[in-house]
Amino acid sequence: MKKLDLTALSAACLLALSTGAFAGMTKAEHNAAAESIAATHASDKSACKSMGGNAMDVCMQEAKGRDKVATAELEATFNPSDKHRHDVRLAKADAAYAVANEKCDDFAGNVKDVCRKEATSAHVAAKADAKLAEKTVDARKDAQSDKRDAEYAVAKEKCDAYAGDAKTGCINDAKQRYGQS
Repeated sequence: MKKLDLTALSAACLLALSTGAFAGMTKAEHNAAAESIAATHASDKSACKSMGGNAMDVCMQEAKGRDKVATAELEATFNPSDKHRHDVRLAKADAAYAVANEKCDDFAGNVKDVCRKEATSAHVAAKADAKLAEKTVDARKDAQSDKRDAEYAVAKEKCDAYAGDAKTGCINDAKQRYGQS
């Protein structure tokens, strides 16, 4: 019963935090929310231990990601600033990447390589979007270039499944599509 109450309290605090209910919170409220986040993280990790293999690894990455995102959101709520909002975006991007990358371990060979490249591409795109939200027109150009380069890397990795002329044609198409020389 005590564990259920703690879990319910943690969930309620996180829900309230995610809806912005703690705007203008005091240091004591901040500390209580931080303790709630830590308790939820511990509960999430213990739930993962009943799993096995890569499912446990994926679960642990998800738990770690939720913890980092919740912590970043808490800081952004407690001390609103462009930097903290940027940190939240990066925490979300890093968490999504870690989970996606861990899920790739379920595959082998070229499929695993493509999966990792797609995870990296999505991560680069999310980080570029976070950067874009903070910067001006010059950053927009850099972000588009980063995205295009990451997407080209995925397309090129997919070409490794082919051989000979088919591979050469695939790489040439990718170069043309993503503006590579």
